[in-house]
Amino acid sequence: MMLFPWGWWPDALEASSSAWEGGALLACVPALAIVIDRLLGEPPARWHPVVWMGRWLGWAGRRLAPEADRPAAWSSQRVFWWAACAWCAAAIAVFAVSWLIQRWVLTQPVWLAALALGLFLKPLLSWAMLHDEVLAVEQGLMQSLETGRVQLARLVSRDVNSLTAGEVRESAIESLAENLNDSVVAPLFWFLLLGLPGAALFRFANTADAMWGYPGARGGRDWQWAGKWAARADDVLCWLPARITAGLIGILGGLRGWSQLPDQARRTPSPNSGWPMAAMALTLGVRLRKPDVYTLNSPGRVPEPTDTLRACAIGSRTVLGATLLACGALLAVLA
Repeated sequence: MMLFPWGWWPDALEASSSAWEGGALLACVPALAIVIDRLLGEPPARWHPVVWMGRWLGWAGRRLAPEADRPAAWSSQRVFWWAACAWCAAAIAVFAVSWLIQRWVLTQPVWLAALALGLFLKPLLSWAMLHDEVLAVEQGLMQSLETGRVQLARLVSRDVNSLTAGEVRESAIESLAENLNDSVVAPLFWFLLLGLPGAALFRFANTADAMWGYPGARGGRDWQWAGKWAARADDVLCWLPARITAGLIGILGGLRGWSQLPDQARRTPSPNSGWPMAAMALTLGVRLRKPDVYTLNSPGRVPEPTDTLRACAIGSRTVLGATLLACGALLAVLA
């Protein structure tokens, strides 16, 4: 049986008279997942693997992170290591289950294997919902500032009650740029390297960072040490995809100020999220900021309604570019 880059060749492909055709079908899996995303959207919560991950993380987090307003029962080191062990155990389980699913799928006829992999990959990435939610913020602002704030609160965790219309747009564009990496480019990158287990592992790490990776108190619990491993693990897994995302935004958006990108990207506390956000800010010529935390492209203007639409269009081109690159890389390896 011939080795697959991240598993095994389907039995039917090995027996086929045209391995090239079978490899070409499997190389289309990323594109198939994006098409399913656009046509069908997110699966119901009870069938969504990322929702399952979130539920486990919520359950475990309540037991690992000490309450913020009470004396800690455990030392900081003990909290850190228990949380790290819990993260690693869950990550191994996610990887193993995904590997078993993939191994079974790849024993099926190649056309069925490609379809099944696309269906299994789809919940591990999300572009249609992100695109539509960002547009909904702009549509909300057309009705009233308060409606725009309410829509933005679905996208970000920051307090939106005092934001101006321009600041609401800044936050929406920031969320779009950052999640282009987290929700599309990074899952495709890890799928390309490690198949379905790689994409699932990344989504677990990214979800854990979103729920645990805070430097202080949140939700009545202290995450200073309980979330440190999750935050660093996500930083490692996002490092290269974030820079690829920034490059795609700049190339497909027509960025001219490439020399400014590294300096602007380093202005955020995160080593990764600043790259796609800075690329989007420079490409659009707008200022993006989080008050008292960072300002990207400070000479830029305050975003206008057309900038939100342009950001979504650049995001769509970035998703298309990332998908074609992933399919092309798989085709080069498989066919």
